[in-house]
Amino acid sequence: QVQLVESGGGLVQAGGSLRLSCAASGSRFMFDVMAWYRQAPGKQRELVAAVAGGGVTNYADSVKGRFTIARDSAKNTVYLQMNSLKPEDTAVYYCKMSVRPLGYDYWGQGTQVTVSS
Repeated sequence: QVQLVESGGGLVQAGGSLRLSCAASGSRFMFDVMAWYRQAPGKQRELVAAVAGGGVTNYADSVKGRFTIARDSAKNTVYLQMNSLKPEDTAVYYCKMSVRPLGYDYWGQGTQVTVSS
């Protein structure tokens, strides 16, 4: 059974930084896409950043230049470095790992990020 465990969330002042980590265990397959999503209260879950196996990255416009996604495929781990945090970044952050050829998507349990003004 595949499990994703996130860590690194917390409370930070505006302008501060946090680093999220998400480690997967139990998979027999390599994940081709690793991503971070977030969901703020009353809003839909949205894609924050994604990284493919070849290293190609994709970011939401709202985080470009402030967030950096990185992966360690050997460790089945994905990271999200968040700098210059803003109150509007406050949300529950979820990692997602996919094996697209097989249609498998796995989600973490979520970690709260709160940015105070």
